[in-house]
Order: sequence, then C-alpha cells, then structure tokens
Amino acid sequence: MNIADLFKNDSNEPEDTRQSVVIYFNYGEKSLEKLHELESKLRIVLYNEGAGELEGHQMALDLLDGFLYLYGDSAEALFKAIRPTLLATPFMKNAEIRPRFKKLENDDVSEIEFVLE
Repeated sequence: MNIADLFKNDSNEPEDTRQSVVIYFNYGEKSLEKLHELESKLRIVLYNEGAGELEGHQMALDLLDGFLYLYGDSAEALFKAIRPTLLATPFMKNAEIRPRFKKLENDDVSEIEFVLE
C-alpha cells in the first residue's frame, strides 16, 4: 500500500452527487451566540426531516455578514425544511439564498439565487 491508496475512493458513486444551499446574510451582532442558536435549530430540523446537513458557517472578522453552507440529496428539500426557521430568525431577513442543483450533462451546475422575504 502507498499513500495514494489511502485517498482512493473505492465507491462506485460519482464523487459529487450532493446538492447544496448557500446562504449569504447580514449579521451585525457582537458575538456568535445567535448564529450558534440558529445552527442548532437548523441541525435539528435537518435531522428530523432527513433533508441533509449543515456543514458550517463562514463569518467576516467584524461579524457584519456571513455564509451558511448546507448539503443534501436535494437542494429543494433542504430549503423547504429550513425555510420556516430562517423566516423566524431576524438576522436572516433579506438573506440571499443560492440553491445549487446537480451537475448537468456538460458538467455545468444549475444554480439560482433569490432573496428571503
């Protein structure tokens, strides 16, 4: 066995079959407490719905804005599961939602963007 064997994918599944939802939002809080509360709620919803997973977040150093990254088998199912929780969260008002659907035949990715209202 060599080092390359350690990283070889033995699965017959395509490498990137998951779809995603990326959320850009304005935050502006002094700490990450409210974001962590939202993430806990989203993880519970996603687990209960079996819709996917919250991978994590990326925040600006000044906490003015950030991104949430979610992955699952269906971007549509992900968004439908989390939408009520997002709507009930004040700092998610006017967040930019970017569902990314599966790869197309020419390896392009189908993606749309809209504002949460």
